[in-house]
Amino acid sequence: MSLVFDGNQLSDDKFLCGRLRLLQPVKGYRAATDAVLLAAACPAAPGQSVLDLGCGEGAASLCLAARVPGLHLAGLELQPDYADLARRNAERNCVAMEVHEGDLTRMPKPLRRDFDHVIANPPWYPPGGTPSPVAGRATALQVVLPLSAWVQAATRRLVPGGWLTLIAGADSLPDLLAALAPKLGSAAVLPLAARPGRPALRLILRARKGGRAPFRLLAPFVIHEGEAHDGDRESYTPQANAVLREGGDILPLFS
Repeated sequence: MSLVFDGNQLSDDKFLCGRLRLLQPVKGYRAATDAVLLAAACPAAPGQSVLDLGCGEGAASLCLAARVPGLHLAGLELQPDYADLARRNAERNCVAMEVHEGDLTRMPKPLRRDFDHVIANPPWYPPGGTPSPVAGRATALQVVLPLSAWVQAATRRLVPGGWLTLIAGADSLPDLLAALAPKLGSAAVLPLAARPGRPALRLILRARKGGRAPFRLLAPFVIHEGEAHDGDRESYTPQANAVLREGGDILPLFS
C-alpha cells in the first residue's frame, strides 16, 4: 500500500455546506454523517485539547474545529496514507492539528499526555465477515480490537473530569457500558435513528472520567423526515440539517 494517495485517487468534498473542503479517497474509507455527528456531540470549549483516536482523514476533528475556535487538536491514525490526508486536510482548512501514525494499544510517545477530550469512531463491521476488497476501507471498518481497547486507550489519555465522546453501532451498547467501569461514569447515550419510528442503528456515547451521575438513555436523534426516501429532495429533519449542513452542535440534547 502506498504511503500517500496520488491526486487522481482523491476527491475534493464539501462538508458543512462548503465551510470545510476535505480530500478523500475515491476508493476506500470515506467520512460521512458519522464524523459530523461525532463532532457535534463533543463538548469541547475554546482552548481545550482534543485527541481523535483513529482520525482517518481528519473529518471529525476538522468539523469540531469549524465550530469551536482555538482548540489544540491531535490525531492518531493507524494507516499512513490516511494520516497524511489528515495533515493535508488540516493545512488546507487552516487548522492546526498534529497527526501521529500508530496503534492505540501502543500509543506514540508524543500522544502520551493528558487531553480534555477524546473522540472516536471505531470500526464497526463484525469480525469474521467478508472484508472490503479495498484495503484502506477494510482496515477502517473491520473490527480488530474490541471496543474495550478503544475505551481503555481513551481513559488513559483523559484528564480527571475529561470527556469521552464516541460513535458506534447500537448493538455495541452492552460492550461499551461494560468497558466504562471503573474510571468512566456519568454516561449518556443518544440513539441515532434514520427515520421516525425506525430502530436506532447507531449511537453516540458520552462519558466522563471520574463521573458519578446516573446513566441516561436519551430520546433518539432522527436524521430524516418521512417514513421512506422520497426522490431526490432534501429530507433532513430541521434538527439534523442544523448539524449536518450548518455545523451546529447537539450539546443541549445531553443536558
